[in-house]
Amino acid sequence: MSLSNKEILEKANAAVTAGDNEGFLSFCTEDTKWTFVGDKTLEGKQAVREYMAKEYLEPPKFMVDHLIAEGDFVTAIGKISLNAEGEKKIDYHYSDVWRFHDGKMTELTAFVIEI
Repeated sequence: MSLSNKEILEKANAAVTAGDNEGFLSFCTEDTKWTFVGDKTLEGKQAVREYMAKEYLEPPKFMVDHLIAEGDFVTAIGKISLNAEGEKKIDYHYSDVWRFHDGKMTELTAFVIEI
C-alpha cells in the first residue's frame, strides 16, 4: 500500500526531527527546489543537504497546527524552533506548501516569520 502525500510529509518530518537529515532527503526528488519567500531558493538535493547541515545543527522542533492535502500539494502550518549556525534557538511561524511528484517531495514554497 502506498503512502498518501500527507503521510509522506509526516514521515519525512519525523526523520528530520530525529536528526536523520538523509532519511528526510530520501523523501525528496533529486531536483527538489525549496523557495523561502523573500529570502533564498535552493535547487537540488545537494543544496538542501548543505542547507540542513548548516541550519539544523540541532534537529528542528515542529508543532504542526494544520496539515492540508489536495491533489499533488500538502500545506503545513505551524511553528518551528531552530538552532542555526552560531545562533541561539529561534522560534518561527511557518506555512510550507509542498508539491509532490511520484510520491516524492519535489518543491517547497516556505513562508517563515520569526516570532
